[in-house]
Amino acid sequence: MTPNPLLGTALHTIGAASAALCYSPQRFVHKWAWQTYWLVQAAFCWLILPWVFAYFCIPNLGEVLAAAPRDAMIKSYLFGALYGIGGIAFGVSIRYIGFSLTYAIAIGVSCVGGTFIGPFLAGNLSGIVSQNGFTYVLVGVLIGAVAMLFTGLAGFQKEKELGAGDYQVSDFNPRVGIPICLLAGVLSAVYSLAIGAGDPITQLALTHGAGDFAFTANYLFSNPGAFTTTLFYAGWLSLKNKTSGEFFGTADGTGLIKNYLLAALTGLLWYLQFFFYGLGHDRMGTLGFSSWAIHMIILILLSCGFGVAIGEWKKCRVSTKRLITFAVALLVIAVGFITHGNKIATDTAPTPPATSSGH
Repeated sequence: MTPNPLLGTALHTIGAASAALCYSPQRFVHKWAWQTYWLVQAAFCWLILPWVFAYFCIPNLGEVLAAAPRDAMIKSYLFGALYGIGGIAFGVSIRYIGFSLTYAIAIGVSCVGGTFIGPFLAGNLSGIVSQNGFTYVLVGVLIGAVAMLFTGLAGFQKEKELGAGDYQVSDFNPRVGIPICLLAGVLSAVYSLAIGAGDPITQLALTHGAGDFAFTANYLFSNPGAFTTTLFYAGWLSLKNKTSGEFFGTADGTGLIKNYLLAALTGLLWYLQFFFYGLGHDRMGTLGFSSWAIHMIILILLSCGFGVAIGEWKKCRVSTKRLITFAVALLVIAVGFITHGNKIATDTAPTPPATSSGH
């Protein structure tokens, strides 16, 4: 595949937009507890849709799975399970420090960690550092991380000025919340390791003619790992709060089918994030390790942009509006730096032999 960082960034943008919008259907759910809704949408995102997409995208899927390396399958699954724990930690930290700070800190840590942990563990970080364009990528990642902190501070100010909204801080305690939030960020970054661990499966799918969509074979193992931990946590909450009956009917007997459709839509939007991440990653070139960073930065950028577009910040103080504007500007600059660094690396890279390549 011919590297094209500009196209890769565009594909990452589509995936990030899906992720930024995936929580929107939740506000229309009727008389379902959070754990009921979350478990249903997770079933679509982590179990059903990976099989649907892989079935249509990978020729001879059965042969690919039969020949897939056992070690790659297990590692991808386990890293996916750790990613799922990160999602649980994310939800818990909201209780102690609020949604905005949790989102900014966790995604900021995930942005930096998910970008550099993989190359470090693989032992090729020194080779990456020496490549043309790396400095631009590094500066872009750091600017993006700082910008995320500013978005978190702006969001925290907005919550204080306008009220907490959908995510209430029931017991504000930074000493408890920040360590949990940092854990959420570190474990969320592990998903990039799940993708790397499953690369032999992707390469095998390539040999069977999967082409640009070979990476979908990898998601058959990483995503169920995330679902496993979600199932344990959401299932435990369901039993604890006695809400398991909601899977079969709402309290007033209406809206059940609508709820399942909304949960399915959430799952689809969430899965599309990873689908377009895979397409974008394959086109970023020799500095493709930066895919995770650019994806996370664009996700925050679009989340803030959607909030501004629908008027969430309209009634905030001028100082808060200026802060979020400054943060968004930094995010745009960060995307520009990372994309430019990838383009430099691609333009100056030696021309490879004409062979198939993939995720």
